[in-house]
Amino acid sequence: MGRVYNFSAGPAVLPEEVLKEAAAEMLDYNGSGMSVMEMSHRSKEYEAIINTAEQDLRDLMNIPDNYKVLFLQGGASSQFAMIPMNLMKNKVADFIITGQWAKKAYQEAKLYGTANAVASSADKTFSYIPDCSDLPISENADYVYICENNTIYGTKFKTLPNTKGKTLVADVSSCFLSEPVDVTKYGLIYGGVQKNIGPAGVVIVIIREDLITEDTLPGTPTMFQYKIHVDNQSMYNTPPAYGIYICGKVFKWLKKIGGLEAMKVHNEKKAQILYDFLDQSKMFKGTVVKEDRSLMNVPFVTGSEELDAKFVKEAKAAGFVNLKGHRTVGGMRASIYNAMPIEGVEKLVAFMKEFEEKNA
Repeated sequence: MGRVYNFSAGPAVLPEEVLKEAAAEMLDYNGSGMSVMEMSHRSKEYEAIINTAEQDLRDLMNIPDNYKVLFLQGGASSQFAMIPMNLMKNKVADFIITGQWAKKAYQEAKLYGTANAVASSADKTFSYIPDCSDLPISENADYVYICENNTIYGTKFKTLPNTKGKTLVADVSSCFLSEPVDVTKYGLIYGGVQKNIGPAGVVIVIIREDLITEDTLPGTPTMFQYKIHVDNQSMYNTPPAYGIYICGKVFKWLKKIGGLEAMKVHNEKKAQILYDFLDQSKMFKGTVVKEDRSLMNVPFVTGSEELDAKFVKEAKAAGFVNLKGHRTVGGMRASIYNAMPIEGVEKLVAFMKEFEEKNA
């Protein structure tokens, strides 16, 4: 069987040329006579891999010098605890609940202090982003937390919330490197890499220096202290070495195709093809209000569970895989991350048109 069009929400599609390069280097990386998987993370070869990856990420995102970049383990979910343990000096944080992942981070933060839900879109199944221009931000809040792109529900913050001077913390797992970003608007920005950047297991944290202190909550494990990882350049313990190596290759690929400006144009084109079809279809309907639609995750339904199941089954047989919606919402979802070619979306839409005609 040839390559399928993989619309998975994560682990997700990776650039084919990156996979081919990694395959070619599997047994012998750069004349070392071994795979990166077998290499000491303390070796000169590996040091070059992680340092180059960090520099390329800094170049892509224009990360200022007063921000540190960490390659950590435990996925984005580990950050639900690590953030309050390190940042909750007043033991207060405000949360904007726009989906399951923001809700999980909010519930985790309650273990460490007072977590306030200052806005939510739960009333309409998270199908929109609430107005965040004038929120009741707590006077003593240590930070305001958002999940910027909601993988399950297909919404995206187009305008960042007005945090009234408080530090903004954002989970960008499913929109990481999909478009240019002004890092200076955040105190901490982080994401699991398994959607847009690499294999599952790595989480990248970009954190402003003034937030990195020894003053963590009592009982914070050594492994959960940002300062420890900063002081040891992400090498306090053995890092997820192979995952970071693949991330580095994806950063190179992004630079080669023109960086995040070029990626944004590519992603907007893909999303428009799919949304334009959904807007005129008599069978398929998008589930998100237009102004808050994600470029990365596109949920849609037919209105019939039987028809949804039939569509997912027939799509899979035709080579369009992982289109089933998240178990909490049902329906379908096409995740069209950076590495999904425009052709993949065009062919999916052609298949959807055909399905609609046959099942009208």
